[in-house]
Amino acid sequence: MNVAVIKFPGSNCDQDAYFALRDDLGLGAEYVWHEATSLDGFDAVFLPGGFSYGDYLRCGAMASRAPIMSEVRRFADEGKPVIGACNGFQVLCEAGLLPGALLLNAGQKFLCKDVYLKAENRTSLWTRGVDRTLRIPIAHGEGRYVADEETVARLEANGQIAFRYVDAFGELTDAANVNGSAHAIAGVLNEKGNVLGLMPHPERATRTLLGSADGLFILNALKLVASNR
Repeated sequence: MNVAVIKFPGSNCDQDAYFALRDDLGLGAEYVWHEATSLDGFDAVFLPGGFSYGDYLRCGAMASRAPIMSEVRRFADEGKPVIGACNGFQVLCEAGLLPGALLLNAGQKFLCKDVYLKAENRTSLWTRGVDRTLRIPIAHGEGRYVADEETVARLEANGQIAFRYVDAFGELTDAANVNGSAHAIAGVLNEKGNVLGLMPHPERATRTLLGSADGLFILNALKLVASNR
C-alpha cells in the first residue's frame, strides 16, 4: 500500500500525515506536489490540513482546481481510498467530490482542542472499525459544515454521514457541537463510501504519547485495504 500525501502551497499538516502513515501504520507514503498530473503507483490519497494557497477566496477553493485534483477525482471514481482532513475536507467539498461546504465556526474563533466523535455509518471502508467514541483533535477556523436540508436528508438516507460531534459519553449535545455544524456533522462520505472528509485530524491522534491513538480506528482502514490486495 503506497499512499500519496498531496502537498499544496500552504499545507502544514502534510508531515503529520506522512509520518503517521509511515511510522505508525507501517504503510508506504510519498509526497506529491499539487502540480503533478499522475498518481500512478499509488493506492490511496491523503489530502492534508493546512492553509492551502493561504485560504484565499475560500478555504480549499484554489487547491480544488490544482492539476493533481483531476487524478484525485479519478481515484474517487475508481473506488480507491481518498481521505481529506481539515483543509483536505474543504478541498474535497470545493472540488465537488463531497457535498456541502465548510464556513466560519459559529463563534467566529479559531478552535484548537480535542473533540469526541461518534461514527454514524458503521459499514464504509473508513468507519466499519469504529466501535466506540473517539477523541481526536481539531484545529480550524472554518469548520462549520453546512448543507441544505434536502442534501442532509439524502446524506442521512444514504448513510453518508460518517461522524458527528458528541460528548465524552457519546451523546449529542449543543456544547459538543463546537463549531456549530449542521446536525453536528463532523465528517461525510461520498455515495460509494471510499471518499471521507472530516474536520478533525486522525493523523494527529496515532500515538498515546500525543494524547490519543484514536485516529488509528479510522486510518487502519488503509491497512485493511492493503491486507486484502
